[in-house]
Amino acid sequence: MFKATPNPPETDDVSPYDPLDPKKLNEAAERALDHYLKPSDPKTSRKPSTIYTVAPGIDIEELLANASESFASAKVIASDCAGFLEGPQRNTILGVAQLIMLGELAVSRALDSLELKAAPAV
Repeated sequence: MFKATPNPPETDDVSPYDPLDPKKLNEAAERALDHYLKPSDPKTSRKPSTIYTVAPGIDIEELLANASESFASAKVIASDCAGFLEGPQRNTILGVAQLIMLGELAVSRALDSLELKAAPAV
């Protein structure tokens, strides 16, 4: 019987590496798990960036007023962008503008609540 392809060359079954040692494998697995699952040093944990940190002593009312102004600006930007678009993109931006407006309303309501609590009883 004739074969169209020859047999592949025979290779040695000997690995160039030493035989696998179960103890070494276990140690390597433990090192890998420790590397990914255990923090190396709690002192070197990641510190968040302070570039946009709000100072801790700022009054809540001032923070809410600033957030309300930011929401108002974002709503105007989204509405202006929607004016340049058509179809589904316009609807998406108008939906974003509505979500911004709802956030602005929530902040305004919280501001009103603070002002009512601060007002003296007559």
